[in-house]
Amino acid sequence: MNSSPSLTSDGATNTITTSNKRSSSDLPPLLVLRPLSDAWSAALSAKFTVISPSSPLSTSTRAALVSAAYNKVDPAFLDQYPSLQCIATTSIGVDHIDLEECWRRGIQVETVGEIFTKDVADYAVGLLIDVSRRITMSDRYVQNGLWMSQGDYPLGSKLGGKHVGIVGLGSIGSAIARRLEAFGCKISYVSRKPKPTVKYKYIPNIYDLATESDILVVACSLTKETHHIINKQVLQALGKEGIVINIGRGANIDEPELVRCLVQGEIKGAGLDVFENEPNIPKELFEMGNVVLTAHQSVFTPEAISDVIQVCIANFEAFFAGKPLLTPVVAD
Repeated sequence: MNSSPSLTSDGATNTITTSNKRSSSDLPPLLVLRPLSDAWSAALSAKFTVISPSSPLSTSTRAALVSAAYNKVDPAFLDQYPSLQCIATTSIGVDHIDLEECWRRGIQVETVGEIFTKDVADYAVGLLIDVSRRITMSDRYVQNGLWMSQGDYPLGSKLGGKHVGIVGLGSIGSAIARRLEAFGCKISYVSRKPKPTVKYKYIPNIYDLATESDILVVACSLTKETHHIINKQVLQALGKEGIVINIGRGANIDEPELVRCLVQGEIKGAGLDVFENEPNIPKELFEMGNVVLTAHQSVFTPEAISDVIQVCIANFEAFFAGKPLLTPVVAD
């Protein structure tokens, strides 16, 4: 039995007793393969019977929640859970999931859709402004008491008028482009194919894009084709005044080559939220005055996390009801 308050015409509350609350044993079983915060735990437990990997029921569950940070969904993983028919990931990217193998086995995959798009785009612009105007380093300079003893900190560069090359003009890349256009930047992009509906200049070759750009913003997903897409030749084409911003995946950039270019002054600076072997970061980056480093957090705001919880729940509810997923991953 369940009791809930209702409002009378004079504002008082009456208690209405209902009997439609299901017991936990009636809730659909959901295999959860990532650590849960209190918010996640409360939300999922209200809708599903949460199953841990150690539970005897884990191999017979039909739906699972995974995370890019904790799970690699490959054939070996799928063999452990032969009854899976639906996998939801809490990330934007799906490079941790063998999509072809999932589809071969008839497993549906869902991602978070475009929930993180605006937050990541804002963050990318923030990183770029920080690197260009040397905000973080100027802050350290002042806090270390150097302003009084050594004078003004070296000036940064303006953002307006710069030519920005977007690597990957998906939803996030497009949102970044719109924001930077408002600053007066000139936008070009490289992508798998041109986007007929956008006004930005399409450059099919990453090297040509780097040659024309003052700034490269990496916003593409990680695939075989985009692994180390930013390599030595691209960085050299970008040149000594060039800046690289990466909010995509760490392995989109040849990290040792990026470090070498920064150390030797072959590019001007970098703003990095993702790294190739997280949380391990090349130590050479720590003392550089032209680099801003953050802990893979461009997607995370409390508001976005709340939205992710709700969309994952909605997708699982649709799956268990035999309805189409809200945000499925589909083949190109």
